[in-house]
Amino acid sequence: MKKYNIANYVRWKNDVEQAIRKLPEVIDSDYTVYNRDQMITCFTPLVENLSRKFSTSQQASGIMSIMDLIQEGNAGLTQAVDRLDYQTLADSEDQEKTLKSFLSKRIRGAIRRAIDINRGDIRIPEHKLNEIRKNFGKDKKMVAMFFNSIFLSIDDKPQNAENEDMVYQIPDNSEPYNMHLLNMYLKSLMSKHLDHKEYEVLRLSYGLDCDKHDAKTIADILKIQGTSAYVRISQLKKQAVQTLIDKVDHSQVLDYL
Repeated sequence: MKKYNIANYVRWKNDVEQAIRKLPEVIDSDYTVYNRDQMITCFTPLVENLSRKFSTSQQASGIMSIMDLIQEGNAGLTQAVDRLDYQTLADSEDQEKTLKSFLSKRIRGAIRRAIDINRGDIRIPEHKLNEIRKNFGKDKKMVAMFFNSIFLSIDDKPQNAENEDMVYQIPDNSEPYNMHLLNMYLKSLMSKHLDHKEYEVLRLSYGLDCDKHDAKTIADILKIQGTSAYVRISQLKKQAVQTLIDKVDHSQVLDYL
């Protein structure tokens, strides 16, 4: 799809409307007649609708323009269409409802992640939060899940929607944490419970108040020498997280859930 700036928003809408008018007719709500590009075109208005809702929300206000939100939503839509299971779709009693549900979650997820990146926030997925809350009373298990989820979120490893198949959808309605406040919270716990090297390895690895650094760079900064210095950094990183899990009281974790 062409890229449009705000001044060309009306032209973008007209192009979308024209493209939709050229789509083949859907008979008996059977959307399997659409190929990839036609499916994307058909549900582009859904992207605009969801983007408009985000644009007037507190989440995105002053952070991203409507066209930025649409661009991110389109990327989410494209990824979602590429993961469509047409057999599952064909077996659905209500294809339109199934499609809108599946695509909407992916579009929202893509927009949320873009907002978080631009605003400097991170989130623990809602299903992870629910798991943590279910372990209330199992103190150490809850603390372990909290720290593992937090650091995984900061590390931006693939636990997100792009890796979920159509039949395994987990909606993410979680509220993002402010990165600045979370960093202050983490660093206060780290300074209390970790030694200097453990503290610095976590701070530099996850970019808590700086850019993220790779293991080799951290080894140089901490003057850890040898051919396996990066292995030592990895060990210190795991050791530091485990120390937090062992020493932090679960009541401190509850403040962030």
